[in-house]
Amino acid sequence: MSLDVGKVGILALGSPEERHGAALPLDTDARLASHVASEVAKRTGARFIGAIHSAYEFPGIDTGRHQSLEQVLGELREALLNAKREFGISAAVLVNGHGGNKPLRERLSSLENELSIPIIFNNTLIKLEGPHAATGELSMGAAIGITDASKIAEHADFERHPEVGFVGLKEARKRYAWVEQQAQEVERVGLRIDKFLGEKLLEFAIIDVINDIRELETLSLKD
Repeated sequence: MSLDVGKVGILALGSPEERHGAALPLDTDARLASHVASEVAKRTGARFIGAIHSAYEFPGIDTGRHQSLEQVLGELREALLNAKREFGISAAVLVNGHGGNKPLRERLSSLENELSIPIIFNNTLIKLEGPHAATGELSMGAAIGITDASKIAEHADFERHPEVGFVGLKEARKRYAWVEQQAQEVERVGLRIDKFLGEKLLEFAIIDVINDIRELETLSLKD
C-alpha cells in the first residue's frame, strides 16, 4: 500500500526559552525548525502539525529554562496522538532544531509501537548550524528575518553572553568534549552573519526532510 503524503505529520522540535545571545531571540530553535517543517509541508502536501513547547537539555549546560526528558516525551506523545485522532496521520517526521533534544531519538521506538506509526527524527538543522548561536544560526536567522544585525558586537561579548558558542560556559566546556570543540571554533574563527549561507543551510535541511518523506513512501510500498 502506498503512503498518502497528506497523512504524514511534520512536527517541529525546538527550545522556546533558550538564550541565543543579543542578536537572536529566545525561541530561535523553534522558529528555525518551524520554518523548515512548514516549508516541507508546503512543498510536499504533508501536514504541518505545529511545534512542541518544551525541550530537554544536557546536564550542566545552562542556557535557559528546559524541561525533563519525560516532560518532552509526554508533550510529543500528546501532539502526535492528537494529530492521529484529528487528522488521521499515519507517519511522522520530527524536525529538530535544538541540540539538547537528541536523546529523544533513543526513546522513539516505544512511541512508535504505542501509536502504531513510523516516526523519523531529523537532526539535520543541528548538524548544519555548527556552534550554538554562532555563524550558522545567525545566518539562518537572517534568512528568515529574526537576526538583529545591529547587535552583532554585543552578541560577540562572551562575558555578557557566555552561551554564544558555549565560550563562557566553563564547566560545560570541561564536562563535554563537543562543547569545548564548539567553543574553540568560535574563539578561532569568530562570528559573522551571511544571509546567503543561511538560505543555503535551510534549503539543505528542507531537502533532507523531504527525503525522509520519500523514505517513508518507499517503506510503505514494501509493506
